Amino acid sequence: MPADKASTLKLVDDEYQKLRQAIDGLERPQLEQVWYDRWSIKQIVAHIMGWEREMTAALERIARGERPTPEGVDYSDADAWNARFAHAWTPIMANTVLAAWAQTHAAYVKAAEAVPNDRYGEADGKLKTVNRLLEASGYGHYPEHTAPILEWRKQQGL
Repeated sequence: MPADKASTLKLVDDEYQKLRQAIDGLERPQLEQVWYDRWSIKQIVAHIMGWEREMTAALERIARGERPTPEGVDYSDADAWNARFAHAWTPIMANTVLAAWAQTHAAYVKAAEAVPNDRYGEADGKLKTVNRLLEASGYGHYPEHTAPILEWRKQQGL
């Protein structure tokens, strides 16, 4: 479990690259084929992108010394947020979704880089908020989808 800023950001990048590689080379029909419960790879990416957007704003607030979550926002119903994020991109072409994700991810990383070093790490044996956010929306989240995508590709002969 990374604690300092440099190792945390490296893990975010490593796991992101693994997920991107799992998706690379797929064509539109494959990206839009529903196979993961009710989702396609496009929808998986859309929900990841949604969390990255939300957490980009949270990281920006942390960097300014504010609370990560705005007043009145509740992320406890992750399934509802996931569905909202995936649904929002349903009418959009898969390649457009992938391109938007690349831009969103770059902003997410930039926001994480802007958080001061002392906001990373552990306190009282627990990860600090920044590390928990990056784990939930990044380095811990990407592998949840990388493995199933790789398995699906194997089953499909892709």
